[in-house]
Amino acid sequence: MPADRLLVPVANPETADRLLDTAIDIATDRDLEILVLSVVTVPMQVPLGEARRRFDVDDQKDLVNEAVERTRSDGVSATGRIQFGRSVAESVRGVADAEDVATILLGWRGRPRRRDVVLGSHIDDVLADAPCDVLVKRIDRDRHAVASVLVPVAGGPNTAFAAETAGSLARAHDARIELVTVVPDREEETVAEARTLLDRTAPALGAVESVTQNVLEGSVVETIVDRSGEHDVTVVGAAEGGFLRRALVGDVPEAIARDAEGAVLMAKRTQAVPEALWRRLRDRLR
Repeated sequence: MPADRLLVPVANPETADRLLDTAIDIATDRDLEILVLSVVTVPMQVPLGEARRRFDVDDQKDLVNEAVERTRSDGVSATGRIQFGRSVAESVRGVADAEDVATILLGWRGRPRRRDVVLGSHIDDVLADAPCDVLVKRIDRDRHAVASVLVPVAGGPNTAFAAETAGSLARAHDARIELVTVVPDREEETVAEARTLLDRTAPALGAVESVTQNVLEGSVVETIVDRSGEHDVTVVGAAEGGFLRRALVGDVPEAIARDAEGAVLMAKRTQAVPEALWRRLRDRLR
């Protein structure tokens, strides 16, 4: 049976509301059930079997129930769960693995980068070994109407997943999409290759009323961030090649996600081979 759920971990009403905006759009387009999850972290000295009796989770129940009710009111099937676990990331991954989840949608506040954390400790840990696709939405204080979506194109499965996600948003809001790729110069061969890349990516959007394709020249991050000011949402694929800090949430996608105007989604397609196995294989070849 194919995975048919969209997992939305929530922690507070402010971020939950913003995440549900996107979750409902994607779930409606892909005919997914939304599973709203709230994780209660339990200290090592407390047995997990006793956690439900010893912890007051009324606030978490209210948050989950409100999210489920809102989702159902928009015509999307939804269920909720309170999960007790030792860590947020471990619990999110465990639920995703056990509950036939196709995609996890995480929220990110765009905090300043620290040396030991790329996006946020929970997000980094989920991305490292997620058993399914992952979307990370930068949470802004203000809602944004969705009339146009920007998709930077770099190739690879994460770009295709970003395009698929952008297509879902566009269909939900009857929005236009701009596919762009950035080149260092306007040499004929360079531009031709860039246009071929755009052509290869476009089918991943699915049926969208208005799509434009443009090849831009300049610095990748600065050019994309500048272009994002003309759009309501930017959907960018995580970087390819390398390992966790560089490959899953690399410098270029992260910089775009941190600085772009409007709402931002980062998209990471699940890998057939887990990150830990790739690392072991790499070490053996050295």
